[in-house]
Amino acid sequence: MSWLESIQEQGFVILPAILDPNDIDDLLDEFSRGDLPRSRAGVRHAMRLPAVAKIARSEPLLEIAQAVLGREAFPFRATLFDKSPTANWLVVWHQDTALPLRERRETRGWGPWSVKDGVTYAHAPASALSRVLALRLHLDDSTAENSPLRVLPRTHTLGVLSDEKLHDLSTRVAAIDCLVPHGGVLAMRPLIVHASSKSQSQSLRRVLHIEYAVAAEADFGLELAIA
Repeated sequence: MSWLESIQEQGFVILPAILDPNDIDDLLDEFSRGDLPRSRAGVRHAMRLPAVAKIARSEPLLEIAQAVLGREAFPFRATLFDKSPTANWLVVWHQDTALPLRERRETRGWGPWSVKDGVTYAHAPASALSRVLALRLHLDDSTAENSPLRVLPRTHTLGVLSDEKLHDLSTRVAAIDCLVPHGGVLAMRPLIVHASSKSQSQSLRRVLHIEYAVAAEADFGLELAIA
C-alpha cells in the first residue's frame, strides 16, 4: 500500500525524514522567544510566526498536502503542542472538528461557535472537514513512553461522531500508536478518532500541527481564517 493509499483507506500515514534539520532549528528558535504568547499546552495560532509560515509553505509539505487535496491546497492553521515533564496532559478520544473562520455567519450544519484569542471558530460538518488534511511535524522523537498520538484506523470515514459513538469505537477498534522519529511527519485526516495519554518520560515531545485545506471557502460562503 502506498502512503497516499494509506491516507485514503486508513486515515493516516507516518512519513519519516521529511524535515530538514535546519528547518527544525529555525522552528525551535522561533518557539523559544520569550515574548511569544504561550499556553500550558504550547502555542496557538502559530501561522503568524515567520518560521512556521515558511515551513508550512515549503515544497516537501506542500507536495504531501497537494497530493491528497489537490494542487490548490494551502496551509491555514498551525499549533505547537509542547509536552514535557512540567506540562503534561491527557487527551481523550476525539475528532478535530473546529475550524477558524473570518466571520460568524449562521449556517446550517455549523456550530457551536466560539472565539479563541480573537479568532472565530465553529464546529464544522463532515463535508467541510473532508477537505482538510493535518500534517504533524515532529520536532522530537515520538516514542511509546512520551505520549504518542494514538489513532483508530479507518474511523475518518464515519462522519462527525457523538461522544457515545467515540467511546464505543474506542472499545471495539484496535488503536495504533503513531511512533514518529524526529524530523518525521504524521499526515492525518481531522475526522480520524485519536487520543494521547500523559507522557511517562522525561523527554520532550514537541509537535507542530499544521492544517491544509482545499480552498479558502469552507462552505456556503464561510471563509477560513489564517490562524
